[in-house]
Amino acid sequence: MTAQPEHHAAVPPMRTLAELRAALRVWGFPEDLATFERELSEADLDDLTRVREITQAYRHRVLMRVDPQAMAALGRSTEDVTDELRRKMNEAGAR
Repeated sequence: MTAQPEHHAAVPPMRTLAELRAALRVWGFPEDLATFERELSEADLDDLTRVREITQAYRHRVLMRVDPQAMAALGRSTEDVTDELRRKMNEAGAR
């Protein structure tokens, strides 16, 4: 299980694969590092577009973990989001 970091920390460096791996160890969701390694090992390393897609996806996951607003959004219930969308649609229709 991944350690639960405090959510007010600065964004960790992720300029290299080693830095991204270190960030995933601390900030990743459970199993992110293992899944990242599996996806990277299955990718054709000559396909730089695919390698970039994989690394960007996991960088984004780390960025979500260090952003308190993103984590709060992930924690919202489906009902809460549905209610907000309904309210916004009603407001837009009333204009």
